[in-house]
Amino acid sequence: MTTLAADLVRDLKPGDLNDLPVIASDIIYGGAAVGIVKATGHARPLTSADRFAGFAQRQCDNSTGAAAAKNVRVVRSGIATIPVTGAVITDVGAHVWATDDNAFSFIGTGGVYIGRVVRFVSSGIVDVQFDAGIMNDPFEGYLHESLASGATLDAQDSGKVIWITADAQTMTLPAVEGLSGVIIANAGAYGEIGITVAAGAGDMVEGANITAADTKGLINTKATAQRGDFVEIDYSDANGYVARRVRGTWARVA
Repeated sequence: MTTLAADLVRDLKPGDLNDLPVIASDIIYGGAAVGIVKATGHARPLTSADRFAGFAQRQCDNSTGAAAAKNVRVVRSGIATIPVTGAVITDVGAHVWATDDNAFSFIGTGGVYIGRVVRFVSSGIVDVQFDAGIMNDPFEGYLHESLASGATLDAQDSGKVIWITADAQTMTLPAVEGLSGVIIANAGAYGEIGITVAAGAGDMVEGANITAADTKGLINTKATAQRGDFVEIDYSDANGYVARRVRGTWARVA
């Protein structure tokens, strides 16, 4: 990805402002998403290793200066009109992550959480409400991963959010006691991606309003599936697994 090399006239509807010291020998361009370097507390064009601080109100050129020689003024909260890959009109309410100062995604893999969509503007362009330091990643503490094909999960997938990016994929659960706290999430726009969570022989997936049965998992039906639908799977008991949290429509496999 290429970070900004010139000012970008970002449509920002500002909330509160803040002035932050900038790292040495760098330029933060107007409109850039700004990150805080965790090790030093200095601001820079956002990277995936940073904490989101807001959007630069105007350019701060510290290309020849020492760390903290200049401050960048950031808009800490408000609404930003930004490009998000694949954005469509049904994405209002979807969460957004940034991977650099001008690259935004609906998938948390390799990204920093910034906010959620409040208005669709045009294809690939949305208004995102942000409040740096206040709005938290809905999956904070989880490791994000993206998959475009089916897989058999194992214990190392515990504590992950696995974003499914292609239709008709099956995620197979291992024998009970081998997996806990995994979130399987739909990365597709409305009606684009169907997901199956398969249970092993003799295992079931229990949960609210689920008529569980041996060897029957769950399905996120493609026709009604929406970006951000997810199921959180935990080990339950000798019967198998439990769907602890669910967003969207998930039904038992017939």
